[in-house]
Amino acid sequence: MVSGQDTSTRAGASRSRGRPRSFDRATALEKALTAFWEHGYEATSVADLTQIMGIGTPSLYAAFGDKRSLFEEVVRLYTATHGAFGERALAEEPTARAAVARMLREAAAAYTDPAHPYGCLVVHAATNCTSPEVARLLRDRRNADIAAFESRIRADVAAGRLPAGTDAAALARHTGAMVQGMSQQARDGASRGELEALAEIALSIWPQG
Repeated sequence: MVSGQDTSTRAGASRSRGRPRSFDRATALEKALTAFWEHGYEATSVADLTQIMGIGTPSLYAAFGDKRSLFEEVVRLYTATHGAFGERALAEEPTARAAVARMLREAAAAYTDPAHPYGCLVVHAATNCTSPEVARLLRDRRNADIAAFESRIRADVAAGRLPAGTDAAALARHTGAMVQGMSQQARDGASRGELEALAEIALSIWPQG
């Protein structure tokens, strides 16, 4: 017969083994960000995520919700960290052109940084995406960037820093196309210097105030 003390010890060990494995949520989220950034939303499975994040499926769902909820949090994290250079440039530079110049040059550096996947998560994660909700999330994020460019350009037109006839909407969309195109070029192997040269050509079309 097992003594009462032995029974208690074994029960305690069993409870310990049954507890959910603890993990650092921020670290796990950063690993998920890298996975989605590298492979895109569609190609990254829940099994891939649990392996990369080092957690079990129940822990993933308990901490982050489903795959789409996790991805939405990843996009917010990316926008606030790796992808924040554009917002900073618009907020800190004195003119729209200066802001776009800084943004494109910083994009050339960020998109080719070997410390993380190349390109932009918000652009690349949409590849072959069959989820309408995720596609809309990423599309809205990209369109919000273009709207921010346009708002800043219109402000410069109103202040006389750009000619009155400037087509703010077209210039903003051109800027968005450059940012998105640079992301894909980086994925295809373009160097930082090549992207910086591309940025200079893009800036050369800006009207002079």
